[in-house]
Amino acid sequence: MTETGLSYRKSAIEGASSIGLMIALFDTLVGDFRRAADALRKNDIETRCSELNHATLVLGQLENWLDMKNGGESAATLARFYAYLRAKMMQAAVTQSAILLEAQIDMILHVRSAWQQLDTVPATGPETQIEAPAPQPRASYSSAHEPDIERVRFSQSA
Repeated sequence: MTETGLSYRKSAIEGASSIGLMIALFDTLVGDFRRAADALRKNDIETRCSELNHATLVLGQLENWLDMKNGGESAATLARFYAYLRAKMMQAAVTQSAILLEAQIDMILHVRSAWQQLDTVPATGPETQIEAPAPQPRASYSSAHEPDIERVRFSQSA
């Protein structure tokens, strides 16, 4: 990515809401899964491992944001969704299935879309409660209408 692109992304992230930051991580996760699926098709083991390792970091970040004490059923649902994605990611790596990764992309995009809708709803006050969207499988994956999503880098260290 160019220096201008990095500056633009940094500015966008700095001004993003907490839901906007989550959406950015969902975008990153989709990009990781897409590149891993492409690497599986090309039998590019190094890229596949790199992308799936990064996806694991992204899932870890999303999981770290969950407030299991106060988040109720929404947090529990998202925790199960992230665990499911991790399991399917591992299954896809073991079975060398790009199709399995692409099926997960569809689910991630569905949940991302619900979060995006919530991000555009103005809050009416502190009593406003937002329910996390439950992941729902969709019919089929098509990348024809999706933008090319680049990887957002971050580290595990606190």
